[in-house]
Amino acid sequence: MKDFIPEFFIGLKNYNFKMFLNDMAAGIIVAIVALPLSIALGIASGVTPEVGLITAVIGCFIVAILGGTKFQIAGPTGAFIVIVYSIIEQHGMLGLTIATMMAGVMLVVIGFLKGGEIIKFIPYPVVAGFTSGIAVTIFSSQIKDILGLGVEKIPAQFMEQILCYIQNIQTLNFYAILITIVSIFIIILWPKIPKFGKLIPSMLVSVIVLTLLVQFFTIPTETIGSRFGSLDLKITFVNFNGISFELIKSLLPASITIAVLAGIESLLSAVVADGMTNDRHNSNTELVGQGFANIASAAIGGIPVTGAIARTATNIKNGAKSPVSAMISSIALFIMVMVLLNFVNLIPMASLGAILLVISYNMGEWEYFKQIKKAPRSDYFVFIATFLLTVFFDLIIGISVGMIFALIIFMKRMSDLTNFEMITKDLKHADGNILEIPNGVLVYNINGPFFFGAAEKFSNMLLDIVKPKTKIIVVNLENVPLIDATGYRGLKIFYNNCKKK
Repeated sequence: MKDFIPEFFIGLKNYNFKMFLNDMAAGIIVAIVALPLSIALGIASGVTPEVGLITAVIGCFIVAILGGTKFQIAGPTGAFIVIVYSIIEQHGMLGLTIATMMAGVMLVVIGFLKGGEIIKFIPYPVVAGFTSGIAVTIFSSQIKDILGLGVEKIPAQFMEQILCYIQNIQTLNFYAILITIVSIFIIILWPKIPKFGKLIPSMLVSVIVLTLLVQFFTIPTETIGSRFGSLDLKITFVNFNGISFELIKSLLPASITIAVLAGIESLLSAVVADGMTNDRHNSNTELVGQGFANIASAAIGGIPVTGAIARTATNIKNGAKSPVSAMISSIALFIMVMVLLNFVNLIPMASLGAILLVISYNMGEWEYFKQIKKAPRSDYFVFIATFLLTVFFDLIIGISVGMIFALIIFMKRMSDLTNFEMITKDLKHADGNILEIPNGVLVYNINGPFFFGAAEKFSNMLLDIVKPKTKIIVVNLENVPLIDATGYRGLKIFYNNCKKK
């Protein structure tokens, strides 16, 4: 268990009051950033704003205590919007709770089995493909709010959403469009203002300004309060009545997807933090912490949790020294919500839609569409296939098929590396003596990994070259770094065929 000591406990030995002051300042800034984001991400995921906020509070605190990174800020992120919305549509909140808990258990098990490095093996074209697909899906899910369309509930599928918007285009609200435009301008331009631009997060400024304008001019547009009613931030433990084995079985693919997403994004965030601080995280401990955070979040009715790259970077830039900054951020966010609960009810939905538009743009790998053309066509195919399947079907299909394509291409590349060489000249022994190859003897070298991708090619090739006068075949495996069960079986079958001849 020495390998799984959380970073929080490791750092306590040398912790001091000066570090605490730095952590407190960074934690408060991160809480200010997390407030509008958590509300927007919660609503976009198909749950209430309270759920997004509770998830941010609980998830951030637990990862701070149990994680393997000094600076990680956890909470709801845009990566989960598509899968969470889809699960709620099909199975309700109970289904989401079960899937999130299962994903949490998977992450804990992977962490304790020291599988942190395995998650990093997912090919970048797959990651870029589903990330960009999620970005497009987030954008499409916010068209209702940014246009102020009079649609009670939008479908989960991309094409159905577009059709729904077209059918209801006559209900658009020009005030909502104006709020969206102004919000985006504030988010983009505010950071460029000297001093104040970096002091107060632009998304928070956008929400405050637009909320005040809507209330002052009594602008007729939908707000959080008008859609969800009066908010009440209270912890509600999930009722597991209605759980069944069939439900658990049907949620297995979704839970695997949540675990993969949480693992990828949290470890990617940890790597970014390492690059900014010259520190080094513990991947396995981080996965364990993320797993317990997801279990806890699900237990109180929250949504999935993972490391948030932007919030983690904000934490570091504002002087964080230890996981205490994340704990302070969690506590500060809870206090802010309790104090500002009535104000939160007044936030216009179009303003939150603008925030999510910016998030979707920032998370998409748009430059990769150009860069991938310089890569092999197979990588481009995997990227485009994953992207399109994520957009037009769902995230589970996108990741699954993308990984299958990537694995097939990898196996093809590996089998191409393996070559079979017939030795026609005399052999040179290790002691320098020349060994003559007598008549009736064939000597073959196998160079490269001998696995199922190359075994069939080997068997077909040898059967074609074996002549009636051949009495002995020598297969040299000196240059084979690995051999799997299929490769071994191929050798055995070839041996048996030779005996028959």
